[in-house]
Amino acid sequence: MAVDTHARQIAGLDALELADRRRAGLATRAWSGLWPVASAIAITLLAWQAVVLAGWWPEYVFAGPVTTLTELGHRLGEAEFYQAVAVTMRRAVTGFAAAIAVGLVVGALVSRIRPLRRAVGSLITGLQTMPSIAWFPLAILLFGLSESAILFVVVLGAAPSVANGLIAGVDYTPPILLRAGHMLGFRRLALYRHVILPASLPSFLAGLKQGWAFAWRSLMAGELLVIIANRPSLGEQLHFARELADSAGLLATMIVILAIGILIDRLFGAADGALRRRWGLHQVTD
Repeated sequence: MAVDTHARQIAGLDALELADRRRAGLATRAWSGLWPVASAIAITLLAWQAVVLAGWWPEYVFAGPVTTLTELGHRLGEAEFYQAVAVTMRRAVTGFAAAIAVGLVVGALVSRIRPLRRAVGSLITGLQTMPSIAWFPLAILLFGLSESAILFVVVLGAAPSVANGLIAGVDYTPPILLRAGHMLGFRRLALYRHVILPASLPSFLAGLKQGWAFAWRSLMAGELLVIIANRPSLGEQLHFARELADSAGLLATMIVILAIGILIDRLFGAADGALRRRWGLHQVTD
């Protein structure tokens, strides 16, 4: 009885200590996440302004941060800007979702069928390293200047990374988990759903993150090459800003593209952090 009372007292003290750490840690985590970003932005703006003041290029070729940010502010007040962002994000989400579906099927088959892996395993890596811009001549021949041409290249750019992420996750699944799944009666799809996919989530998530990076780059290349009437996009804005020598508009659009990329990276980081906490892999710092 005395041992139980002592254990409850220790548990209560631990709970109080953890609560204090959470309260103190909230402001600390917010500041620790804010100051590196703010410092990086400040350094970038200073370096940018220094290059402009050096006079290496005229203002219409390389606009300064004040001119660019002013132009960005104007665009944020225009309906066409949000329509362009919506079109680009719709293409990105659609293409990435299709790439995930293709990568899952290919990765699952290749990882479990040895002859298929020997036949096409290296081909998947070769497709992953191939520049997405090289696919566009073929895509335009097959689909013309259309949405399908853009999505075709986005899927080809992202699916190999997704497939390789799943294959790596399956390769590093502990054999004891597979034996346990067989003992529980799991076979084929059930084994994938309940054992292999959960065990391969870290590598698969890394493959998804890399696949998104390839998809985003492929999409920007596609929107620069494939201009579709009455469908404004971020890539189209880059194209016309270049054609009109609108340096401020060009840099403003690039900032938007960069911001979207950073935001998506943050979402993947949050998903990775949640997975680490669920698996007990997060690091506790004082």
